[in-house]
Amino acid sequence: MSDEKAKVLIVDDQLGMLETFKDILTDRSYGVDTAEDGYMAIRKAKEKKFDIIFMDMKMPGINGVQTFREIKKISPDTAVIMMTAYAMEDLIKEAISEGAYAVVYKPFDVDRIIQTIEDVLKNVLVLVVDDTLEDRQTLKDILESKSYKVTTAKDGHEAIEVIKQQKFNIIFVDVKMPGIDGVKTFEEIHKIAPSVPVIMITGYSVDDMVKEAMCKGAYACLFKPIDVEKLLSIMEDVTKKKKK
Repeated sequence: MSDEKAKVLIVDDQLGMLETFKDILTDRSYGVDTAEDGYMAIRKAKEKKFDIIFMDMKMPGINGVQTFREIKKISPDTAVIMMTAYAMEDLIKEAISEGAYAVVYKPFDVDRIIQTIEDVLKNVLVLVVDDTLEDRQTLKDILESKSYKVTTAKDGHEAIEVIKQQKFNIIFVDVKMPGIDGVKTFEEIHKIAPSVPVIMITGYSVDDMVKEAMCKGAYACLFKPIDVEKLLSIMEDVTKKKKK
């Protein structure tokens, strides 16, 4: 089994910069690949999944933002961090507005680079769907205390709209809700984001609705009141799978 912390691609047309940056990250146990231009980066992104890509903004042929757009189509879950030594405010705004994770400036502050990578790897986005405000807030507070980023939805309809606009790494869905119940909500979520783990939550014994959701591919079931240790164990499991 690999001891790599994460798979990283560095894209830069300056070979000296490329090698220096590669050595820094390799020394810290990251699995590092390099590309000398945007075309090579796109090709490598098709061949291999990267957790993080560092992308120089100013490159000949195809610039960093154009390359980022193509990579986003190939691997939408990869965090892309733009790099620049120039004042390129328009391109920077463009990249950030289209979903680039961050911008770092040359010459590099190594500690800041490593911190940015660590932030990406901890960046697990969670959606909590529950019609009971107290339960929704309790679960949100537990998860946020462990540094997860949490969004909430008060019912299935709101959850479906949120999921259409934002990617999540894990979703918690209450089984019994008015309007559209948890199983129907899960079915709609599964159509929009089939690879996202969905945890069903219920205050009731394992009834037919829970069994139905589990049969259709729900990741797990939690019972109210929430067992915090079990909850965090599930989160750790999902987080580990996200990094693979």
